[in-house]
Amino acid sequence: MTRILRCLLVLFALLPARIPAAHADEEVDLLLVLAVDVSRSIDQAKFMLQRDGYAAAVSNRGVLEAIRSGPHQKIGLNFVEWSGFGAQKLVIDWTVIDGAASARRFGDQIVEAPRSFADRTSISGGIEFAAAQLDRSPLTAPRHIIDVSGDGTNNAGREVGAARNDAVAKGTIINGLVILSDNQVLFNAEHTNPPGGLEKYYRDNVIGGSGAFVMVAEDFNAFGKAIVKKLIAEIAAARFPRRTASANERPIIMTVR
Repeated sequence: MTRILRCLLVLFALLPARIPAAHADEEVDLLLVLAVDVSRSIDQAKFMLQRDGYAAAVSNRGVLEAIRSGPHQKIGLNFVEWSGFGAQKLVIDWTVIDGAASARRFGDQIVEAPRSFADRTSISGGIEFAAAQLDRSPLTAPRHIIDVSGDGTNNAGREVGAARNDAVAKGTIINGLVILSDNQVLFNAEHTNPPGGLEKYYRDNVIGGSGAFVMVAEDFNAFGKAIVKKLIAEIAAARFPRRTASANERPIIMTVR
């Protein structure tokens, strides 16, 4: 009998940890969709740096401290991957992050999930899909943010500015994490390095809403540090009430090397 019990305990220990489902109408300080570019310009090495960066960032001590500083001391996270037209996938559904344990389980699921796509780059499709996740969230929060990361311009689907404007009109903030490409390839040089730079492209076409900002990772190796800074900035901003964006308000650009 003792042997059977031990076997059962071992089996239970091997089962993947499940993150508890979010409760309907549960109040959190922030609803945040992590919308991640997995287009074909993201090779496997870069893809793994992205995945590992997000997984580590969610459990980062500074990020957890920022979460604990809010009135409810918890946020709602949703992780999606996007690529070309019609190529968007919900990787991890709405999850309440309220401490180290839930953050670690969320990070484990990020690392373990298979890659969704390797197609063209439809930032507009990613924004639309992320906005739909906010619309269907069972959680409630005073601030809604879409966190778009990518290494190139929109080259599939509808015009990205229109998708951005539709989301911002609902009160959603869209922030950008631009990943600069260290090695330019002839066939996609303008895609990853458009006139004026990719950070300018994101500033002009992707981000929007009150306090929106662009974070720039100088290369994929800087991505992990950049996403930590970005999450802390977004979560800390949730302590303050939403205000209407001024027509003259200029987005902030932060660079991480």
